[in-house]
Amino acid sequence: MEIPYAVKPRPDTGLYNAKLGIWLFLASEVMLFGALFSSYILLRVNAEEGTWPHHWLNIWLGMTNTFVLIISSVTVVLGWASLKMGKFNRYKFYQGITLLCALVFLGIKSFEYHDKFMHYEIHLKDGRIADGHIQPGTTDKTVVLDGRYVASHADLMEGEVHHEKEPEISIPRDQIVSMENYGPWHNTYTAIYFTLTGLHALHVIGGAIVIFAIWGPLAKVWEQDPERYTNRVEVSGLFWHFVDLVWIFLFPVLYLL
Repeated sequence: MEIPYAVKPRPDTGLYNAKLGIWLFLASEVMLFGALFSSYILLRVNAEEGTWPHHWLNIWLGMTNTFVLIISSVTVVLGWASLKMGKFNRYKFYQGITLLCALVFLGIKSFEYHDKFMHYEIHLKDGRIADGHIQPGTTDKTVVLDGRYVASHADLMEGEVHHEKEPEISIPRDQIVSMENYGPWHNTYTAIYFTLTGLHALHVIGGAIVIFAIWGPLAKVWEQDPERYTNRVEVSGLFWHFVDLVWIFLFPVLYLL
């Protein structure tokens, strides 16, 4: 039995099944990310003065990733338009750029995550706090950082994280009270940062896998049923646009404010 409206749109909604399905799915995604954004706003608004970090992220890397995703949205549309004009090779080219952009985005985000896991806050017995990136010279007796000393925790919250090369400092381990990297367990800010960007990265990975499957292994469907294939590309493109839109909100909220 043939499933109705798998390719042609329904007369009542003007949408074929997959397109209606993706819009319903995206509605649930809006609620998911909306709840997380709302949680971030409430946590930040209610944070005490001097306890919420500012400028802990590299704005230039975040901006680069923003441009990368915007470019990928453009190439998704150009790929779909190429199919509508019957130009399959041009579609393959544009969608290949989309997949490349996804890899670039994930590569930059992986670099940012690695940076946070190598960035440590170390409390010393004399009351000072050492803050910086751990270095290969670290041993069982000494911790070596490219970083700085600050007098209080508030200095870390309000002070901008330095992304350029910093002085190397050596700290005897017997002078350390506690040390912790900037992972999701570090404080409320890093917890919400890793939750939001990690969930978004999973969406990028999922979207890229679907786009690659349509672009590669399922490309033979184009020869059998061009309209169905074009619809699949359109539906995957709608999801990709949503992923890009989420990042456009994430970038200013996490990187700029």
